[in-house]
Amino acid sequence: MTFIKKKTAGSMVLFAAATFFAAQSMAQTPNAATAPQQVPAVQLPIAAAPVAQAPAAQTPAAQPAATSAPAAADAPAAQAPNAQVPNVQATTAKNPALPHNLSPWGMFMGADIVVKAVMIGLAFASLLTWTICVAKMLELRGVTSRAKQRIEVLGNDISLADAERDARDGKDAVSLLVQTAATEAALSDTINDEGFKERVELRLSRVEAAMSRRIARGTGMLATIGATAPFVGLFGTVWGIMNSFIGISEAHTTNLAVVAPGIAEALLATAMGLIAAIPAVVIYNHLARMVSAYRALLGDASAQVMLLISRDQGRRSLRVARAAE
Repeated sequence: MTFIKKKTAGSMVLFAAATFFAAQSMAQTPNAATAPQQVPAVQLPIAAAPVAQAPAAQTPAAQPAATSAPAAADAPAAQAPNAQVPNVQATTAKNPALPHNLSPWGMFMGADIVVKAVMIGLAFASLLTWTICVAKMLELRGVTSRAKQRIEVLGNDISLADAERDARDGKDAVSLLVQTAATEAALSDTINDEGFKERVELRLSRVEAAMSRRIARGTGMLATIGATAPFVGLFGTVWGIMNSFIGISEAHTTNLAVVAPGIAEALLATAMGLIAAIPAVVIYNHLARMVSAYRALLGDASAQVMLLISRDQGRRSLRVARAAE
């Protein structure tokens, strides 16, 4: 029995020891399970957080400095266009060839002396063109009307003596033709030969040529203006464009305010050249046709005078033949 009691007591001791160790192991298992969760609870990174946040705290301070640096760098760039305005204005004020007023009168007043001389010359040429136009058209209409009237009267005359009587006080070209033929007839009165008509024709042709030159006087100027005015305007254009490039080089900019005045000035010179040349050519052609028509009338008058001379010679030959019988 004693052995059994000892054995039972030993078993109880072993059971108690096993129970104790089991309880210890169970007590340690939650601690081990909760150990990983307690690592964040220790908050070791939190303790280092101020150290890590120190650069972060300095970052906003660095950002304003970095922001202010580009702002300071952008400030001259933003002010650069405004800084160019005084340069352009100063250049424009110094260079009178670059006017702000782009009206025709403003461009003329701001033009270079050479371009001004070109414009004045072209304006004078245009004025001369219209003066010649008015004067020659009035003259041609007057002489053409008088020539038609005198030719109509000359056609009703029977002899050269009648025509001379009607044209005695006349100052027109047809009257001059009749007077010239009468003068030659008087000089050749004692010479009854076949060369009389040739002499009269020669004198009449000279009178026709003289009257044609007289009536065409001044039209050559129109031809000259029509041929040279575009080239004079082109010269002004070239000079104006040269001034434009000079203004660009002095201003160191291609701003339209610097380029446009010189180009407009050049185009104004070209326009004035065309204004002077185109009417001159048109008026010259019109006057040339009127002069040709007037020459045709003089030819008709000369033919009528020769017809009267032929009649007079026929009558003279008839009288001589009757006297010979």
